Amino acid sequence: MLLHLANLLAQYQSAFQVFNYLTLRVILAALTALLLCLWLGPWVIRRLVEGQIGQAVRDDGPQSHLSKAGTPTMGGVMVLMAVAISTLVWGDLTNHYVWVVLAVTLGFGAIGWIDDYRKVVEKNPRGLPAKWKYFWQSAIGLGAAGLLYATAAGPVETSLLIPMVKGVMLPLGVFFIVLSYLVIVGSSNAVNLTDGLDGLAIMPTVLVAMGLAVFAYASGNVVFAEYLHIPLIAGTGELAVFCATIAGAGLGFLWFNTYPAQVFMGDVGSLALGAALGIVAVIVRQEIVLFIMGGIFVAETLSVILQVGSYKLTGRRVFRMAPLHHHFELKGWPEPRVIVRFWIITVVLVLLGLATLKVR
Repeated sequence: MLLHLANLLAQYQSAFQVFNYLTLRVILAALTALLLCLWLGPWVIRRLVEGQIGQAVRDDGPQSHLSKAGTPTMGGVMVLMAVAISTLVWGDLTNHYVWVVLAVTLGFGAIGWIDDYRKVVEKNPRGLPAKWKYFWQSAIGLGAAGLLYATAAGPVETSLLIPMVKGVMLPLGVFFIVLSYLVIVGSSNAVNLTDGLDGLAIMPTVLVAMGLAVFAYASGNVVFAEYLHIPLIAGTGELAVFCATIAGAGLGFLWFNTYPAQVFMGDVGSLALGAALGIVAVIVRQEIVLFIMGGIFVAETLSVILQVGSYKLTGRRVFRMAPLHHHFELKGWPEPRVIVRFWIITVVLVLLGLATLKVR
């Protein structure tokens, strides 16, 4: 929005041309989202408390979690508001990728909002039935994947890039839709599973978003794409602005979500942010790198799959409790230790993901 206004004003005052610099808009988008979240936070928390929209806690979970009962949830609303507003303010609204990522993010946020509302307001422990949650996730995921496939400008936009191998891309054809769907929906649910401790999911989301911002910027820049031997995909640079808003809003939310949390994200936040990471990775053709950088999300998801599979097949549990963070809690790790160590692991994984840019 401001980019277009600045371009109009630049006809009369050349100083406004500075807003055409993508790097400046990335920084301003992150700061805007951060400040919006810090400003909205107290108001959102107050409204949630007044509405008695509090978190329910499992009786069979770690005993330390019982004190969290009643903590306001659905705080992910403030994150989505900050992300959407900041993207609309600083992004190039003529870029169709901007609208695709916003639509997917807000669409998954709506699914999470309905699920949260039914659980904490209507007191329905089932929330949105799993079949309907999966149906709407699939509808949005397939819709976005189909749109990207139909509007692809060339085969490079629908091929699978193999990291650390120069010039190797596997043409996917129509299977691009299947892979994209799996990445978007899988990433959404993986972040949702990780969101079980104060600040555990939001900081890795911030770090992965920052990593994807680098890939988005490089993929949309002719010089960097050629130098780094990655596919040039016109227009993806604007996704760096979107990723920056996730990072800024996430840090703003962490201000209130850090241990001991004043507010929880809820499904409205975790499902949306996971889908956002997935759709960005799909557009910049870095699905495998997302798998690396989001290793914590992958581990949490695999722990649930292994736990359920093992119990159904053998009657035995692999972990003391799933997802994985609960296993370490039941082993005696204090909650802050689990959180910070998972953060540290994510920092390392994001650095490894970024290293694939150069190691080829």
